[in-house]
Amino acid sequence: MHVLPYLVAAYVFLVGAYGLATSRNLIHAVGCLAVCQSATYVLLLAVGYRDGGTAPVFSDIRPGSRPVVDPVVQALTLTDIVVGATVTALLLALTVQIAKRHGTVDPDELRELRG
Repeated sequence: MHVLPYLVAAYVFLVGAYGLATSRNLIHAVGCLAVCQSATYVLLLAVGYRDGGTAPVFSDIRPGSRPVVDPVVQALTLTDIVVGATVTALLLALTVQIAKRHGTVDPDELRELRG
């Protein structure tokens, strides 16, 4: 069962990557990118998980007497969530501006943006 979270993270990432590769809509592409980002949450939490671990609060017991989870991984996961939400909001704002200027969110119809 120790491999299961890693397999779930890989599956979620592959589903998001497949949706991103086959997307015909910029809003759908941003959503699929957010799904890919959520795979990193599962991966980070799987790395920081410790069987039987508790919160790292040592006010009532002696340090080293019980297994504790790593709080750095939890903080990284929270930071990843905030960064992911910010990137998603920025990409959706850009998609709204593209839709206003060009009247479409289909990447193939955006001829003026090609180099």
